[in-house]
Amino acid sequence: MNLTGVVSVSGKPGLHKLVGQNKSGYILESLDEKKTKSIVNISTARLASLADITVYGDDEDLKLKDILAKMKAQGNVPEAKADAKDLRAFFYEVAPSHDEEKVYGSDIKKIVGWYHILKDLPLFNEEEPKAEEEAGEEKSAETKKEAPKAAKSPAKTAKPKNDKAASTKSAAVKKTGGSKTP
Repeated sequence: MNLTGVVSVSGKPGLHKLVGQNKSGYILESLDEKKTKSIVNISTARLASLADITVYGDDEDLKLKDILAKMKAQGNVPEAKADAKDLRAFFYEVAPSHDEEKVYGSDIKKIVGWYHILKDLPLFNEEEPKAEEEAGEEKSAETKKEAPKAAKSPAKTAKPKNDKAASTKSAAVKKTGGSKTP
């Protein structure tokens, strides 16, 4: 599942896709049927990327994308407006090691609601671009290895430039010196 660019905005219902940024704020597109675009202020907006959200766990935090993947595998996900006890029982099935004291019923309702928004979108069935990131890391490692070689060659060309610059300065001094003397 590819949650890159999908954000939750505090004070705005639903989920949004981060389209871009301008000098006054973030440009967001809602993920509902209306596909409305809006701009939220950079200084006051609190955005949370779904790819970065974690849920409190007993031993360690649980990633939201892992919980959503388990919900997808489960198949029979209750509605967000279902009874709180039913939602809690369902959440124990998909995230058995979540911290019961720190994860509130409202959090579970929000996660289930997000699942129902995302399940019909094509990005929910897309693979995460890990292969591209790993390939990018390998390329950056290769360029780091080649970088010292590239740094040496400009140093060789820098010496003639410095000599040329020095000769230009001396020529400028000669011109000014020549015009001062009659």
